[in-house]
Amino acid sequence: MIQKPELLAPAGDLEKLKIAVLYGADAVYIGGEAYGLRAKAKNFDIDNMKEGIDFAHAHGVKVYVTANIYAHNADFEGMAEYFKQVQHMGADAILISDLGVFSVAKEAAPDLEIHISTQANNTNYKSAQMWYQLGAKRIVVARELSLKEIKQIRQNIPQDMDIEAFVHGAMCISYSGRCLLSNYLSNRDANKGACAHPCRWKYHLVEETRPGEYMPIEENERGTYIYNSKDLCMLEHIPDLIDAGVVSLKIEGRMKTPFYVGTVIKAYRMAIDDYFENVEKYQQNIPLYMQEVSKASHRDYTTAFYYGKPDGNQQVYTNNSYIREYDFIGMIKQNSDKNNCAIVEQRNKFSVGEVIEVMPAKGISFSMKVENMWNEQGEKILSAPHPQQILKVQFDRPVKEFDMMRKAVLE
Repeated sequence: MIQKPELLAPAGDLEKLKIAVLYGADAVYIGGEAYGLRAKAKNFDIDNMKEGIDFAHAHGVKVYVTANIYAHNADFEGMAEYFKQVQHMGADAILISDLGVFSVAKEAAPDLEIHISTQANNTNYKSAQMWYQLGAKRIVVARELSLKEIKQIRQNIPQDMDIEAFVHGAMCISYSGRCLLSNYLSNRDANKGACAHPCRWKYHLVEETRPGEYMPIEENERGTYIYNSKDLCMLEHIPDLIDAGVVSLKIEGRMKTPFYVGTVIKAYRMAIDDYFENVEKYQQNIPLYMQEVSKASHRDYTTAFYYGKPDGNQQVYTNNSYIREYDFIGMIKQNSDKNNCAIVEQRNKFSVGEVIEVMPAKGISFSMKVENMWNEQGEKILSAPHPQQILKVQFDRPVKEFDMMRKAVLE
């Protein structure tokens, strides 16, 4: 019998964790305030981490904690105690890339399952075998591998070792994210969580004998973004991922918005469930999944390395902006009352008379016209222009806490 893969969601803070859980994730990965590779994310202090783990476990969802920096000597101070805390809180696994960090975790938290991060550059079965012998349960394969190579790894590692792979989100120009561009150009260390993403910047050439004369690398009035990769999307290829032996489908995006997390996770949840219910249903619904996932901010999509070495079509040369078809305009803060009125936290401006969509955590999204809304003082208002303004909105059917509101971006 084919194993149903785990859907693994990013969670940059407690709100995103709850959304990921409610919108269909089987597991989430989070970062603490130290040792992870997303220094700019809000991340989790100890209290929030405990609350997040408890919330996830109450819904049958696992929590993996990232500790995937490449450590310098000073980083080991307090690390053993941190791992003991993570184990005590009941985390299901910890993500590690550095061998020294691995040794600390094994000694300090021997009951904590260890997953080897993609940062460890897992490109072959020999390294996977060695990590297994050291005590690792899972490897996150490098994004530079093809499905054929992943299948070969699967065939040459123990059956009880898992393979996790990224299936959606931003790509990196460097092997498994091990990049020094950011260090050199902005003094921010990508391998310690502070990447400035210089791969998205606009570049020109300067000839040695003509300083100050900037020449576009490719003739284009807007410049050329030579390192700017398209986003990965494997929604249409879930059967091939399963066939290759991937048991955990990982979504990139701890720095992304709650709307992104909810939208993408829900689309993949639908696709996975439909495939295991009926293959034909999955194939017929692929346009629906793609339509849904594209409502979150994204770049053009690519399958990257999965079907062979990428060519020039995997890059976006003309700009570094996102495609944004919908705005995230509000989050439902509590279940609606008998009149279908609910408290909403505004995330982008919307007004009475506009047609919006409500995306529930479960079930089909629906459109409606905003007819009535009130401010916190109970006064009727015509628009919600203030960031994170608290409102009461009347919906045309019941809504629940953490359902999200969106509207199409007008051209």
